[in-house]
Amino acid sequence: MLPRPELPPLPVVAVRAAGSGDAEAVHRLSRPFVREGALRDRSLAELARGARDFLVAESEGGEPVGCVGVCGRTDARGRGAAVLYNFCVASGSQGRGVGSALLAAALREAGARGAVRIFAATTGGALLFLRHGFAAGGEEEAPPGWRASLDPARGSRILVRVLG
Repeated sequence: MLPRPELPPLPVVAVRAAGSGDAEAVHRLSRPFVREGALRDRSLAELARGARDFLVAESEGGEPVGCVGVCGRTDARGRGAAVLYNFCVASGSQGRGVGSALLAAALREAGARGAVRIFAATTGGALLFLRHGFAAGGEEEAPPGWRASLDPARGSRILVRVLG
């Protein structure tokens, strides 16, 4: 695979908490990744019910270009934890700092919610997570319900980062 050419950063006006009106944008952003098998298929209704979990990155023109869900959980030892899910950036915005902005905001949000660890599962290369202090592993400490919901056929790897 050829390295991706360096693109100029995409001016991100804001990474903000999603509202109920953002469910369609989150669904639209997710669809290409669902088709590739990188994200779990979630209905528009399911995304609308979980809208308060999401952060949305907007371009200068106000167009949603990325999203991530941050869900509070309890880890296997009963400590506060957070789980990232449905993390995606529109293809034209990848490699331009949007994912980093979303991930930094998600880390702040998880810390503000009292999480001491944050978990993610990825089918990709995990480079963004690794650059932001995540490490492979953590399966034994991951929130049990979340860990059980992962589909082994998708080949997801669990990543963890200690907060604080």
